[in-house]
Amino acid sequence: MAEEPLFTNVLPELVVVSGTASGLGTKIAHLLVASGVRTVGVDLAPAPSELSSELYTHVRGDVSLEETWSDIARSVTAIDPGTLGLVTSAAMLNVGTVLEFDKAAMEKTMSVNFIGTALAFRALLPLMIARGGGPIVAVASIDATFAEQQLAIYAASKGAVRQLTRTVAMDHARQGIRANVLSPGPMLAGLFERHMKSAADPDRFLATRANRQPSGRILDPGEVARAALFLLCDASTALNGAEIVADGGLTTSFDFRTGSEGASV
Repeated sequence: MAEEPLFTNVLPELVVVSGTASGLGTKIAHLLVASGVRTVGVDLAPAPSELSSELYTHVRGDVSLEETWSDIARSVTAIDPGTLGLVTSAAMLNVGTVLEFDKAAMEKTMSVNFIGTALAFRALLPLMIARGGGPIVAVASIDATFAEQQLAIYAASKGAVRQLTRTVAMDHARQGIRANVLSPGPMLAGLFERHMKSAADPDRFLATRANRQPSGRILDPGEVARAALFLLCDASTALNGAEIVADGGLTTSFDFRTGSEGASV
């Protein structure tokens, strides 16, 4: 008789994912469904066709509103999974210096990126604790740690997400909660593309940013999505309050030399 494998990648029976209408959120939800995991997605926009599945339920709503998360909590309670996970990937990014943001614009970014994450935690933590715990993956950004020009408000919101998650990990560790941070670098997805399109020369912007990557290319969001699934599965139980920086090595060095500088690389 064959022995049971020692290395497993067991995922929760149900995972709630915010921001599933586009970009990283779509990729995470698609991978979960393809892995046989029942998935509840939430976004203001309708679900993309690639998420059409009996395993996928889409809730249309604003993540910054309490009633949206109350609806999701009721949906999860009705399904009553044995194990539950959460991924908060909903985000908004507007380009500009702090001088270009009025108070309303600042509040909107913080409401979606930070408040939306905090409300998700508050709504689903009791359901997870009642099931003996579970994994949380909060999507932040390398901008949560490193400054990036024209993204002051976005960076501040992601810094708040990073520290919220790390503190929640400590507050609820004895209740079985594992809360980790996934901080992507540039991805060929909505937020990066929005930043690129704001440039005076988008093609030059893309080429320059890709050349800064050690691999010479911008990451596909599907690559980052697989890192999210690792944090959700039981292979990552040693990680709590940790941060996975999924940037293709961009922030590993203070400077990546390509040879164009005249360096001997």
